[in-house]
This record gives sequence, structure tokens and C-alpha cells, in this order.
Amino acid sequence: MQLPIRNVRGILTDGGKFTDCRGEVNFFADFFHPLFGAQFDAASSARNTESMTTRLLALAQILLLAACCTAAESETAIRLGETKTSRWRIGVVVRAPAGAVTGILATSAVPMDWPEQKVTVVAEEKSANVDRLSYRVLDGGVKQMIVSIGKLAAGEEAAAIVTFEVQKSQILEPLQSAGLTPPKPSRELAKFLLASPYIESADPQVKKLAAEISAGRTAGWEQAAALFDWTRTNVKYEFAEQIKPAVEALRDGVGDCEELSSLFIALCRASKIPARAVWVPGHTYPEFYLQDAQGRGAWFPCQAAGAERQFGSMVEDRPILQKGDNFKIPEERAPQRYAKQFLSAKNAVANPEVKFILERVAE
Repeated sequence: MQLPIRNVRGILTDGGKFTDCRGEVNFFADFFHPLFGAQFDAASSARNTESMTTRLLALAQILLLAACCTAAESETAIRLGETKTSRWRIGVVVRAPAGAVTGILATSAVPMDWPEQKVTVVAEEKSANVDRLSYRVLDGGVKQMIVSIGKLAAGEEAAAIVTFEVQKSQILEPLQSAGLTPPKPSRELAKFLLASPYIESADPQVKKLAAEISAGRTAGWEQAAALFDWTRTNVKYEFAEQIKPAVEALRDGVGDCEELSSLFIALCRASKIPARAVWVPGHTYPEFYLQDAQGRGAWFPCQAAGAERQFGSMVEDRPILQKGDNFKIPEERAPQRYAKQFLSAKNAVANPEVKFILERVAE
């Protein structure tokens, strides 16, 4: 018996491919009406037995294909593990020790929602001389607290501190990675394939090395893993006060979490794999982007620096403050690697004293 697959609009094509099922309310109404409509009597039921069987078999096939597609998606998608909750106080305290200060503006990155992170404001401490406390999101990757203070007299102090509750989930490695590949070019992902501050993905040496490491590897996951392992094997971890470019880490063979992340990201981008930096308090790690055969993509994290090999997974309970490494910040002329803490004043008899707060609340 031939199942009427061609009648399942937007769910099955003639070739049996599962496609978008949005807007199919009319189909299901039409589909079930002959089964449960009010016009049925014994005679009509007998005449339509074969039709009912055909429709039920078609429905069974639809549900089976939907289940298969859901299973396939879950095998290649990001999986969340254990969730931990913490609270963080973030803000700024400004003091005018030796004279009046006017037109004060302070900014600081704060946590925002991501697939693995949910954020809630639980408390706000703001002195009366703080004119405004607001927020803005830049390039979809960082949320900033903006503190505006009109004037501080000599010896006066102002403070704005917010307490955030952060629910952070571990990321588990996907169940199936063999079918994951670099995505087709898109406007959304284009910026994660370009060079950015300290990440020279277009450098000839970086491109040559990426090609050598990826040679003979066609699967995206295998390519990214090879680039990751090469970086961890050939660049020795060594803490440095100042950030240096990825090409310098490659030349010197040393770097900390900043440089190891930058070099891995540069190698990924040179291999047409979108990648970006992720910032948590006191640490940086990279993410890379791959998609499955149906075009469903996801960002997969890894620890470029650290004793344990975490690739496609992440055990990290500190809050994510930023994702990305090429931000256009209104107060800065050039693109920035990250949105750092910032303070400016229009007029000051003497420089103000500033203390930025970023601290975990003791449990």
C-alpha cells in the first residue's frame, strides 16, 4: 500500500526528508477530520476502513520520523549537565579625594543569559549621588553595566553595586560528533572567521600551519580536535601580565590562557571553522562552531589551557562575562578584544579614586 507522503505538506517531501513543520494546523485538522468527524455512521465507517488505515499508517510514519530527527539532533547538540548556583557582586566605587569631579561614567561587564547560563538580579546597592544605573548589550556578546554620576564634591564617594545570581550548567560532549562540519558562510558567523585583536587568523604562518595540521582530515570535529591538541602540545603554559598576539605565542612557544585560546581560535578561523573567545572572571577559553547534516549548528567549548583535556565540554562554574573578541565599544576608537572596566570624567580638580567590584558572594 502506498502511503500518501506527498500530502503531508511541510513535514515530509516526496523523498521522505523531514522538513519544517510550522504552520501545519490545517493539515492535522484535515487529516483527523475523517477519523473523528461527526458525520460517521456504520455505513460510512465500513466504506472508509481502508482510508482510515492508510491515514493511520501515514501518521505513524510521521511520528517515527519526527522521533528519529529529534534523536539525531540530541546526539549532535550541546548537552547540559550539572547546574551550580552562585552569587556575584559587580559594580564600582568612585571617590573624589582632593577636589570636585564631574561627568563621571563607569562601565563594567556583567553576566547575561546564554544556553548554559541563566542570570537574575537579586540586589542593587546604589548611593543617592548615582544619577543613573543602566545596561547595554554590545555585538550580542557582552552586557555592560553603565553608571553615571553627575558630580562628586571633594571627599565624597559614590557606589553602585549589583548582586547577580548565576545558574551555570556544565556542558557535556555531544553523543555523536562524526557528522559535524564547518557551516556555510553566513552574516551571523562571518565575524568569527575574520582576524580580530591579537588573533591573526590571516597571517601566512598561521594559515600554513592550519593547513598542515588539518591535512587529510575532512570531518569538522576531527579538524578542530587536531588544531586543539597541536596548540596544547606545542605551546607551553606560562603566565604573563600582558596579552601578546597569537603569532607571538606561536613564535615563542609559550603563553597563558589568553594566548593559547587566541592561537587555537586563529587556527580554527584559518581552517574556516568559526571560533571565539569566552571570558569568565580570571580566565579565558575558546569555543568553535560546527553544524550537522541538517544545518543545525552549535558552539562547542574547550579548555586550551589546563591540565585536563576538555574538548567539546566544559566544567566551569564561574559566570560568563563575554563571548567574542572584537567589540565595538562607544568609548573606544578602535575595536577591542574585550570590554574592559572603564572610567572617565569630564572635569576633575584631581584624579578620582576608583575601585571596581567583581567578587563572589560567600555561601
